[in-house]
Amino acid sequence: MKQGLSLRVSQHLALTPQLQQSIRLLQLSTLELSQEVGQMLDENPFLELDAESAPREEFGLAQADTPPQKDEAEAEFAGLAAPDYAASTSSSVENDADAAPLSADDGQSWEGDGSAPLAPDDSEWGGDARPHGNNLGADEETDVTELARSQQSLQSHLHAQALALRLSAEDCAALRFLIESLNDEGYLEDTLESLARGLAGQDEEQVEQLVHHFTVALGLLQSLEPVGVGARDLAECLTLQLKALLKPQPVDPSQVLANQAVQVALRICAQPLDLLARRDIKRLTQLCHASDAAVREAIALIGRLEPKPGRRFLDVERNIVVPDVLVVKVGKGGQARFQVRLNPDVMPRLRVHDIYANALKQHRGGGSDGASYAALQQRLQEARWFIKNIQQRFDTILRVSSAIVERQKSFFSHGELAMRPLVLREIADELGLHESTISRVTTAKYMATPFGTFELKYFFGSGLGTDSGGNASSTAVRALIKQFIGAENLKKPLSDNQLSEMLKEQGIECARRTVAKYREGLRIAPASLRKAL
Repeated sequence: MKQGLSLRVSQHLALTPQLQQSIRLLQLSTLELSQEVGQMLDENPFLELDAESAPREEFGLAQADTPPQKDEAEAEFAGLAAPDYAASTSSSVENDADAAPLSADDGQSWEGDGSAPLAPDDSEWGGDARPHGNNLGADEETDVTELARSQQSLQSHLHAQALALRLSAEDCAALRFLIESLNDEGYLEDTLESLARGLAGQDEEQVEQLVHHFTVALGLLQSLEPVGVGARDLAECLTLQLKALLKPQPVDPSQVLANQAVQVALRICAQPLDLLARRDIKRLTQLCHASDAAVREAIALIGRLEPKPGRRFLDVERNIVVPDVLVVKVGKGGQARFQVRLNPDVMPRLRVHDIYANALKQHRGGGSDGASYAALQQRLQEARWFIKNIQQRFDTILRVSSAIVERQKSFFSHGELAMRPLVLREIADELGLHESTISRVTTAKYMATPFGTFELKYFFGSGLGTDSGGNASSTAVRALIKQFIGAENLKKPLSDNQLSEMLKEQGIECARRTVAKYREGLRIAPASLRKAL
């Protein structure tokens, strides 16, 4: 091989630290962003959180959403008149390329030495508005999250009932242990022996004693409210609830009939539950030695039971969705329009610490202090970049949300039946962004609308062909299927094939398998399980 030198010109894309941070912040959810802000506040001394009400900036997207007129104020979200969020990336900090290196061996540009006046990005930003229209008093500031935290858990509810029981120290400890071993649905997933071995190890005598105490405690646990708690499986849970329905020594004929239905239901629960799931009336009639009518009545009774006793104690905070964007209808009649605003409750009010920045400006270290001075300069610039990137994040979310609302005007006026097909490329082309950027913006970001709170991805959907040559959104087709099923005759529920034919009558070409996929996505059972007994 012959060696030689050659000159070649090529181009490559390098992501600066600022751009990497901007991309990462863009894809974070509201909760993740809050955690990121908290971590940055702990690490960077030049960054601080302004707890006071901050004045509204006069830069950025101020023209995107003009405030409503006085006569339109009644149409606002229960007094939630939040200031328009605005951010400008062009008037923030000087160009990074123009900043001089900090030292001879530091070629990276970190502008911001405290010599320049603070840009709008560096001061406090965002607004602070407290929602009204709730059921709290004027002096109360409790929000939804605080109410969620005050929700009583299943374990707390059971411990409170256990206090009324007169138990020995051993049985009390065993009961408390079993209560803490329940899952969120109220089931005891582990066997008593496995729980005992987890405490006693290989000591067989101690294991036997613990199993005895756990057996006594389990009976006490299953006698507590809600009925069915402490069950090891679904059959035992249903059985516990059915036994609680039995009337001791009934006198009234109606109570006698009710007891008979409970007895049949108990015999059904003793059989394999797949027969109940399939509603195999013929097989259950033979196994339970009951009439067809009695089995149907018992199945209807079982259907009214609670398969997850701990469901109502689940922490409601897990289901709370804080919207990033608010869509408000302003005006009336033909003059009505939809205004897009950022939710001020999710926007952190950050600013550069003025005292530290000015102190760094006055102390221009040299010699031995040069390295420390350069490091502090870098932290100051990181704080400014972080503020700017957060502003740019909300700016992009607002732009994308405004474009979505503009494209889906019919949805905000008439609901999901009026949803039109929309893909990421349409919004990307309109805003001059890449599809991956739109995907990041619409993931784990939520919009509060007059019809509820939805993830931004909800407004995107594929299209199905129509007889007129146009397209119908898959979201609208799902809503139409749900409407058809909601109006069906329960004695003769609609099959997937019938739903497909009904959609064709509406001018929408939708195959039976597509209908089945949409129905399963809506968590709607097939026709055989929707049929009334």
